[in-house]
Amino acid sequence: MADAGGAAFYGLDDPALIDYLRGGHPSASGVEVSVDRAMRNPAVFRSVSLISQSIGMLPLHLVNRQTKEKDRSNPLFKVLHRRPNEWQTAYDFRTLMQMRALVDGDGYARIIRSRDFRAQRDVIVGLVPLDPARTTPIQNADWSLSYRYEPTKGSRVIFPQRDILHLRSMSRDGIRGMSLVRQAADAIGLAIAADVALGRLYRQGSFINGYLTHPKSLSEPAIERLRAYFSGWFSGADNAGRTPIFEEGLEYKALGPTAKDAQSHETRGRQLEEIARIFGVPRPLLMIDETSWGSGIDALGQFFVRYGLNPWFEAWQQAAERSLLTDEEAETLEVKFNAGALLRGSMKDQADFFAKALGAGGTQAWMTPNEVRETLDMPSDPDGDQLGNPMLGGGSAPADEE
Repeated sequence: MADAGGAAFYGLDDPALIDYLRGGHPSASGVEVSVDRAMRNPAVFRSVSLISQSIGMLPLHLVNRQTKEKDRSNPLFKVLHRRPNEWQTAYDFRTLMQMRALVDGDGYARIIRSRDFRAQRDVIVGLVPLDPARTTPIQNADWSLSYRYEPTKGSRVIFPQRDILHLRSMSRDGIRGMSLVRQAADAIGLAIAADVALGRLYRQGSFINGYLTHPKSLSEPAIERLRAYFSGWFSGADNAGRTPIFEEGLEYKALGPTAKDAQSHETRGRQLEEIARIFGVPRPLLMIDETSWGSGIDALGQFFVRYGLNPWFEAWQQAAERSLLTDEEAETLEVKFNAGALLRGSMKDQADFFAKALGAGGTQAWMTPNEVRETLDMPSDPDGDQLGNPMLGGGSAPADEE
């Protein structure tokens, strides 16, 4: 069934229908948190865009497991690295898939194959993203999966598992991923409520922080006239800074910041921390830390890559190898991100570490040149499988000494 706006639902128990009726996910603050509304919160948007764009900008290669050489002759290499389809770049595709996995829990793409008659086999020539709101995974009796897709036009389609690349977030049932927006509904709702309250203050509230006293009581008409005077001249951000003029013995007494104001500011700060914690993004990367990190920003970047992005690297790599490689191809090929682009700020530290690992400075070598090259996703060297000799300045031992 579908509504007049084109939103489709598969049954009365469809989570999309519940979201539609509620306008989002209920939170403890009373604010309904939908994906669109959550993405208008700066902390959520920054967290999602930082992770999604980091995944999008990193090179994703099809690599030979043994030689670490890029397999450019395979049509899948171009699909992963440069052109997944006719209207998206690889950056656009990966950013979109990653964003959907974060906010919806799942990212889906249809696998497009073409027949290679010369090799007598099907090859992957494209990946087409599918809207998670219109895609439902179904577990069959034989434990395989099918994917039910409801297009905006046309009839419902059932895709077999081999035709879908499924990138899922952490899952309760192993089939559908968990939306971080749903999991963080309370924290996001409170942050939205705090922003709404502040917005209403700037739109409607008075920027005169004080109260009025009068030696006698005021009549009702005088009170109404005074209320209208303040509402018309001192409410809203446009009227901030105006100087009131009083008569008939009225006296203005200023107030300092209240405990409520301080608590409101603290609440907004704590919700930023909660949102950053849920998405695994360090505070400074959300631009909310007053501390100057200086040279420690390299360590912060490594922390983010190690604990914020590495789980997603594995999710992408294993999902791609499961869905895009045959069992035979998976024995010799692997899908691999090159995270070096995010670690360039710490290359000096890496150089010092690898130099010692290779035996520089008279230390005993514990890595071969090829092991170092493998760590950096570089192809092996024909003469790089020997440990360095510290007596030769870190060079490999001569062949006649082996």
